[in-house]
Amino acid sequence: MNLTYFLFFICIIICTLIITYWAAKRSKTSSQFYTAAGSLTGIQNGMAIAGDYISAASFLGIVGAIAINGYDGFLYSIGFLVSYLIVLFLVAEPVHHLGKYSLGDVICSRFPSNRMRWIMAFGAFIISILYMIPQLVASGLLIRLLLDINYSASVMIIGGLMTVYVVFGGMTATSWVQIVKTVVLMSGTFLLALIVFSRFNWSITDLIAEVKEGTPLGEQFFIAGHLLNSPLETVSLQLALILGTAGLPHILIRFYTVRNALEVRRSLLTASWIIGFFYIMTLVLGLGTVAMIGYDELVNTDSTGNLAAPLLAQALGGDFLLAFISAVAFTTIVAVVAGLVISATTAFSHDIYHHIIKKGNTTEKEQLLAARWTALGVGIISTLFALGLENINVTFLVSLTFIVAASSNFPVLLLTIYWRRFNQRGAIIGMLSGLIASLILLLLGPHVMNTDGGLIAKEAYFTLYNPGIIAIPIGFLGALAGTLLSPDPPQSRSEFRRFYIKAQTGIETRGDQP
Repeated sequence: MNLTYFLFFICIIICTLIITYWAAKRSKTSSQFYTAAGSLTGIQNGMAIAGDYISAASFLGIVGAIAINGYDGFLYSIGFLVSYLIVLFLVAEPVHHLGKYSLGDVICSRFPSNRMRWIMAFGAFIISILYMIPQLVASGLLIRLLLDINYSASVMIIGGLMTVYVVFGGMTATSWVQIVKTVVLMSGTFLLALIVFSRFNWSITDLIAEVKEGTPLGEQFFIAGHLLNSPLETVSLQLALILGTAGLPHILIRFYTVRNALEVRRSLLTASWIIGFFYIMTLVLGLGTVAMIGYDELVNTDSTGNLAAPLLAQALGGDFLLAFISAVAFTTIVAVVAGLVISATTAFSHDIYHHIIKKGNTTEKEQLLAARWTALGVGIISTLFALGLENINVTFLVSLTFIVAASSNFPVLLLTIYWRRFNQRGAIIGMLSGLIASLILLLLGPHVMNTDGGLIAKEAYFTLYNPGIIAIPIGFLGALAGTLLSPDPPQSRSEFRRFYIKAQTGIETRGDQP
């Protein structure tokens, strides 16, 4: 075990535990636990959103995807960034105005029912678990590489830590861990990108020339078609990435941690600038990996490409830089996983326990206790799943999570806010059809069913690796069909006007006002 690596990791753990201890003293009510009582500024929340969004798939998976597959790997970065325009212009402010703690609050502000809350909570739980698994996979690989601890033990260590952060610190601890992560991640990534450029005399031309020599793709490295083998796959992937962010519960609940709509906009603008700059740097790191390490050495060391950034750091700065960059990656994983845990926790303890099981009659102590037990359960479930998915690129797992979110949550959220004719039956059918379709396409697709190393050694029933182009329309069609074929009368114009004004401005009005 390398002492330098060990000291960096201990430093990160101690710092995050100090934040958790500080936050625990401020998480005495449900509002403080779930949303930090709306105490964050727009800039702070924007940094936390960036910390929540830039996951292990971005820092580890995308760099590796670019290094191995060239141009196609960078398509993930483009989709992740553009998705924030959808969030900014269509859903951010309505979510802030209509909800209190969860995405279920938003939908139930128009369609109040226990059945609707059950479905929204279940969807949030599934999406959070699916997103959490690749973070834990990446953490296991990283700690195994650096500290020579076996994969299973590594995953369980991270799973235990993330649970501690949420159980004791709630959203306050989660937010500040994410803010610290953003500062450390951007600093480390920028430093690494600068070193890469300095090795090639600050010339992008020299870097590109060396990339062509280091990859078996040669000139084809900068042409599409090596990872996504058809235009249909490309369109399907981008559709899922662009629309999926607007359906991710752990991103949407961050809009409750600020005071007003102005701070919501400021949050998103801050996050967009940070995320955009970061993804430009991942391109530099991907190119640098091919130029400095070479395709063959990367694939021989790690065929998934997940360790591209740490290996590049070692090649550029030895053990010290490797330890620093790996600590950055570790912080990234911890911050994202903590956000996912609190999202799943909120869905259960607020929507199911407080509203459905207890019918809104719970004390603050009971809600907090339920939230903490839920966090423990979420941590155990996600850790168990991650133990069996060691040999898979984490970027793929995240893209599939986006497909589920874009197919289920996004259609229901969009139509709830903007379509007067939409009703509860349409919301339920849309949510279920999108969720079920995306999961079926995932389970019967080539990532899971594959005769060459798949989890199930059979030919896939669906050939698309990114089935968003099928699953997302199914979610919308289910919502449309459920509404149009429902015997329930549409909401009156005055009722919808009152709802719509509140969604856009936060102002409560009477239904009979013009």
